[in-house]
Amino acid sequence: MKPNSLAVFNSNDIYPISADSTMPFDQHRDIFYLSGVDQEESVLVLFPDCPKEKHREILFLKETSEHIAVWEGEKLTKDAAYKTSGIQTIYWLQDLEKILFELTTQCDTFYINTNEHYRANVETETREDRFTIWLLAKYPAHSVAKSNPILQELRAVKNPIELALMQKACDITEKGFRRILNFIKPNVWEYEIEAELVHEFIKNRSKGFAYTPIIASGNNANVLHYIENNQQCKAGDLILLDVAAEYANYKSDLTRTVPVSGKFTDRQKAVYNAVNTVKKEATKLLVPGTYWEQYHVEVGKLMTSELLGLGLLDKADVQNEDKNWPAYKKYFMHGTSHHIGLDTHDYGLLHLPIEKNMVFTVEPGIYIPKEGFGIRLEDDVVVQKSGEPLNLMGNIPIEADEIEALMNQP
Repeated sequence: MKPNSLAVFNSNDIYPISADSTMPFDQHRDIFYLSGVDQEESVLVLFPDCPKEKHREILFLKETSEHIAVWEGEKLTKDAAYKTSGIQTIYWLQDLEKILFELTTQCDTFYINTNEHYRANVETETREDRFTIWLLAKYPAHSVAKSNPILQELRAVKNPIELALMQKACDITEKGFRRILNFIKPNVWEYEIEAELVHEFIKNRSKGFAYTPIIASGNNANVLHYIENNQQCKAGDLILLDVAAEYANYKSDLTRTVPVSGKFTDRQKAVYNAVNTVKKEATKLLVPGTYWEQYHVEVGKLMTSELLGLGLLDKADVQNEDKNWPAYKKYFMHGTSHHIGLDTHDYGLLHLPIEKNMVFTVEPGIYIPKEGFGIRLEDDVVVQKSGEPLNLMGNIPIEADEIEALMNQP
């Protein structure tokens, strides 16, 4: 932060649906990352150069009461909030404007927290947005800076505690995946598989899915964000499962593609093994110093080679390709990797080189609507100081022969 500056971070809203219904509360990742506070109507203020030492870190909380405790459950007391966050100075939310006025007379710059993720497309006005509008209107003489670029760099590199929580999320995901390998049979419904997974996740102390699950049988797999999960799985088809658990707000992200009947056809297995080969080779490229754009160019070369081997592309397709949309994109149209952490598509500035302890998905796919199936395989890996990344999902079955053996156990 610039000298003599102050940063503010707000909790998310509890979003209404209609009547008196609301969506389950889901905390803003930034205030959770910085404080550990997982409660609505909380505000974190950071002012490192504040002349009053106790105001260099301040947490504002909604004041709890016996009435709230009866109707909603206990909220954080000041003592509990200190134990959670390590922040010693805690005020009730009704004191925010008064304390903030004092702080504004002592600082020159406000750091506001805007959403600058490269995938963000937000139409809703958030609590953070409303606060920023109020703050800048009330104190127009202050300079303004952005918190997001700082957080993008901080959150992209995981510490050991974060890696342990992500490993736990991956371990719970493994339990769910192994459970459904014995459950999937011809005529089972996609939503029945979803139910088995969420049962296993919640049983293991996850809050549930890390993101909306994709359980796509047959040609549904060729719809990249298929989430209806309402079709019957037919004998001979493949089923693409992009499903994973969260743990303590940290995410995992798994994709596997398995045969509904327990055995791949020769063609399905050939495409499956091609995707798996690209995944293995792409993983080796995730080393410190690599740049995002360069990485995806190299993965494109790997995929092009496999598509040529499968007869899906020929040399003329490659020679005549549009450099802005290479030939392989006909069958593999999405990116290979994204940061993962507190968000499934986590923070990370793509113009900066990859660093040790960044965590990425690796998820190549081949989608062939004319043949009625699509295959994607995905694991979560931690970039190491040297050598190949650590696969947090290394214990989750992926080889075609192992998948078949597990699905056909008595």
